[in-house]
Amino acid sequence: MKIDPPDIAVMARAQFARFDLNRVPSPCFVVDQAAVERNLSLLRSVVDQSGVHILLALKAFSMTTLAPLISTSLAGVSASGLYEARLGRAHFGGEVATYSAGFKADDLPEIIRLSDHLIFNTPGQHRRFRSHLDLAEKDISVGLRINPEHSEGWSATYDPAAPCSRLGTPVSQLAPEDLAGVDGLHMHTLCEQGFAPLRRTWEAVEPALADLLPQMSWLNLGGGHHITRGDYDRAGLVALIRQIRDRYDVEVYLEPGEAVVLHAGLLVGEILDTIENGMPLAITDISATCHMPDVLEGPYRPDLLGEAEDGTSYRMGGPSCLAGDVIGDYGFAHPPKPGDRIAFLDQAHYSMVKTNTFNGVPLPAIALWHSSTDDLTLLRRPQYADFAERLA
Repeated sequence: MKIDPPDIAVMARAQFARFDLNRVPSPCFVVDQAAVERNLSLLRSVVDQSGVHILLALKAFSMTTLAPLISTSLAGVSASGLYEARLGRAHFGGEVATYSAGFKADDLPEIIRLSDHLIFNTPGQHRRFRSHLDLAEKDISVGLRINPEHSEGWSATYDPAAPCSRLGTPVSQLAPEDLAGVDGLHMHTLCEQGFAPLRRTWEAVEPALADLLPQMSWLNLGGGHHITRGDYDRAGLVALIRQIRDRYDVEVYLEPGEAVVLHAGLLVGEILDTIENGMPLAITDISATCHMPDVLEGPYRPDLLGEAEDGTSYRMGGPSCLAGDVIGDYGFAHPPKPGDRIAFLDQAHYSMVKTNTFNGVPLPAIALWHSSTDDLTLLRRPQYADFAERLA
């Protein structure tokens, strides 16, 4: 297998270091199409060597401008409900696999019409809504999400296999009657992780599935796979997928989100003010709570483009009234001043789909850049209506 440069993150950082932050309004998400193309090439190589079906998880990235590009390499999308199923069918083509922790009866007729796979969280929901499937005018493949009861999560917030999780039916609780009318099994345990956690999960759960999979036509291993990371063991992934397909005669699905746009996004912002209160502080027009919610939910510290690790540390936070709207502490070689541009790396996945207008903070603009050609297109600028029309 062809191996990409050992540190894709370093390469992406170097590409974005060439980008003039003043070319876009502030704040603004900038997505590098060349980086997305690189990621898709790596994913396509896994598909070609293993026969796996890879779906884009729309919950992580749903930028329709890039849908034609993405659909040339991936088999389709995974959706989390009616709206994402509509988006996937309208823009991305290919297969639509829809899972929700709890479906609504009123939504199901349209979801069934839009979807190729419908994945229930529990046997109870499947039994309750079986009549909708029987009345459908199309065949749809039914799946059941299982909890493998093996945890690899680095944060309880993102760990579907954590104790008392509501996501999936514990595999130890499955009864034969629960699989009546079920065509495939779905499990998801990872979050931005390498191959080794997937291998350990499979080794833990395979004994419980060995007698079930021969009855199935497919197995969906969910998302959270950092397949396009420089150190990801793609050869190991290919071997595992081949093994599962050969041993159990099932089609295998993966539904990564961040892997499609890993190291492909920048969030550009501006220093609004600096003050001193126990340490140097900087207020920016980027808000953690409005523009990067995972910074608070994870929590995690996003990388700052051009940070001086040995410089003076400034605690950076957003313009909202939330005291905890803090992004983190960052080093500056020279004191930042109002009007200076800054940028946080790797913000295409999840940040873009989670933005909100709390406190009336404007949404970021969105721009598409191609680092190989330097072409730049401003796709969206925030408007007052984005805020005003959210509530009646």
